Amino acid sequence: MKKMKLKELQSRLQQVDGFDKPKILLEQYPTRPHIAACILNTIHNTYNDIEDKVVADLGCGCGVLSIGAAMLGAGMCLGIDIDEDALEIFKMNAEEFELTNIDMLQMDVCSLPPDKILNVVDTVIMNPPFGTKHNKGMDMTFLKSALQMARTAVYSLHKSSTRDYVKKKAEDWKVQMEVIAGLRYDLPASYKFHKKKSVDIEVDF
Repeated sequence: MKKMKLKELQSRLQQVDGFDKPKILLEQYPTRPHIAACILNTIHNTYNDIEDKVVADLGCGCGVLSIGAAMLGAGMCLGIDIDEDALEIFKMNAEEFELTNIDMLQMDVCSLPPDKILNVVDTVIMNPPFGTKHNKGMDMTFLKSALQMARTAVYSLHKSSTRDYVKKKAEDWKVQMEVIAGLRYDLPASYKFHKKKSVDIEVDF
């Protein structure tokens, strides 16, 4: 398969539609195209964990990570999200790009049955809820499900301020954890209570 350059991937992902009416209780913030392109490009070119692999995207929202992975030649991408509205946008996005190596499942990631999901995919790529405000601990619940699902690797974004906590959890779960990069996540004002147009949050990948 022809290698897709980072700029081309980012340009394509800029065409992916985001949330119409984001839901605060689900912490619905879009993964920005440049962040999505950077992390997918790294996973693909440095670790070879996308092409011809079965990839899951937990809390996939409108599907930017799944769509990017599909464009990079994943054997199959499975997006899982609890929100029907987000999955409807995801479906339209996938159809717009004429991608056939994508499927989606409406389900609560927090209630995935461990015995049914064990080692069912090669790679999990996700931008989970950061586990703040109404969703305390949600990031770790997503991470635990991802680790059960993936045969090879889990790639996830977490607030840099939780790095030590994530490390401790990784030790408790006896998995190897590595911070691949520190990123600045520019969060656009999506909700009425947001006072600034956008705010930068430091995240670990």
